[in-house]
Amino acid sequence: MSRYDGRSTDPSSYRDRRNDSGFGGASGYGNSVRSSSSKREYDGAESPRKLDLDGLTPFEKNFYVEPPSVAAMSEREVEEYRQQREITVEGRDVPKPVKNFRDVGFPDYVMQEIAKAGFVEPTPIQAQGWPMALRGRDLIGIAETGSGKTLAYLLPAIVHVNAQPFLAPGDGPIVLVLAPTRELAVQIQQEATKFGASSRIKSTCIYGGVPKGPQIRDLQKGVEIVIATPGRLIDMLESHNTNLRRVTYLVLDEADRMLDMGFEPQIRKLVSQIRPDRQTLYWSATWPKEVEQLARQFLYNPYKVTIGSPDLKANHAIRQHVDIISESQKYNKLVKLLEDIMDGSRILIFMDTKKGCDQITRQLRMDGWPALSIHGDKSQAERDWVLSEFKAGKSPIMTATDVAARGLDVKDVKYVINYDFPGSLEDYVHRIGRTGRAGAKGTAYTFFTAANARFAKELITILEEAGQKVSPELAAMGRGAPPSSAGHGGFRERGRGYSGGRHWS
Repeated sequence: MSRYDGRSTDPSSYRDRRNDSGFGGASGYGNSVRSSSSKREYDGAESPRKLDLDGLTPFEKNFYVEPPSVAAMSEREVEEYRQQREITVEGRDVPKPVKNFRDVGFPDYVMQEIAKAGFVEPTPIQAQGWPMALRGRDLIGIAETGSGKTLAYLLPAIVHVNAQPFLAPGDGPIVLVLAPTRELAVQIQQEATKFGASSRIKSTCIYGGVPKGPQIRDLQKGVEIVIATPGRLIDMLESHNTNLRRVTYLVLDEADRMLDMGFEPQIRKLVSQIRPDRQTLYWSATWPKEVEQLARQFLYNPYKVTIGSPDLKANHAIRQHVDIISESQKYNKLVKLLEDIMDGSRILIFMDTKKGCDQITRQLRMDGWPALSIHGDKSQAERDWVLSEFKAGKSPIMTATDVAARGLDVKDVKYVINYDFPGSLEDYVHRIGRTGRAGAKGTAYTFFTAANARFAKELITILEEAGQKVSPELAAMGRGAPPSSAGHGGFRERGRGYSGGRHWS
């Protein structure tokens, strides 16, 4: 059933969802602005109830009716399920997790898309996050990339949109998703398009580095979902090409990354233009103090769900090799490693700087290796082309700065190489997490120099937690000893006769 089939043509009317797989009217929350607001508070932050809500149209945001199969779960069963799937929850009146898609009570048009995508069961973040999000409450989700969090917020967003009045001429979006990078924003929009198509929900992606014209046309025609990077969205607002008056469902995806990239002032500016009784979903892979402080200011009475340990740890499906070498040995070591592992699989090589990225890529190409690079100074068209060549396997080696460390979802990356060690252990975990995705195995190689010694102790903790071997040289560094003759704890060099990639076609 399309979203246009169940509502009257009166733009002020709401679609009645009582006949749609358990989605009824909003009981408890959302039937009026005042009833939803009275439930919201977060450690002394000002409740929207105290703020000026005069003239704002009431909106629906609680669509969850717990099915009998979930209600029948005992507290012990719930606890066992959460332990088994490494789900930790905080907050008042936390709903029980769902074990299968039918338990959520999604409308038929959403279930058809889930079936079409071939999903077997909800991921842990979806199992617990969907009932939370569908209740209309604010939500903090801590989960690593690749955990299924995009659909954890997009499917409830689609249900949320379909319960609101139609867009009128001049209206801005109902759902706003903020993302740190163009690549992540584009990937989110692809999912929004796929799962919103059956109910004719329109979405667009707003990001810098490309002409504004097509984005402006989308906004002026009216779109229910906007996925945006903060800078370009502010440009669009200041040039009056859109507004945030209709936003009632706000998502901050990869909040930790956005703060790392210095977007806090832009985020604050955007959030200040959104009605205070909105529903806010705040997603982060890590939970440093800066991320928590921002959450305290933007969220009221939130649920919090953490998948896995809140401590930083790497995916156990990834084999991690750390080689202690000197800076001058890096390039030769890289070439020897490529000769060892190159079999046509995708290899992602991380550098710290754009300049280094370009230099190493140029050197690799001169030496006959099929390499391309991606970083923030590239035009969007070039970045898109490089990604497509890498995804297709036409250029199986891609060098990148941290622009590709988070949100970049390329299937079948078999190897990640940290040519330069990143500036934090969080970034290390995110970088190597580009391999070993969706149940696959992966391998990460890291070049570690004396300049990186301050990270040795924490790196050893991550390696040991994942059951990886710690070399004697790295262990000594972790104890504060100066590095011994660098370069002896090397990778295996099997010499399989792949001669520098020169015969690559």
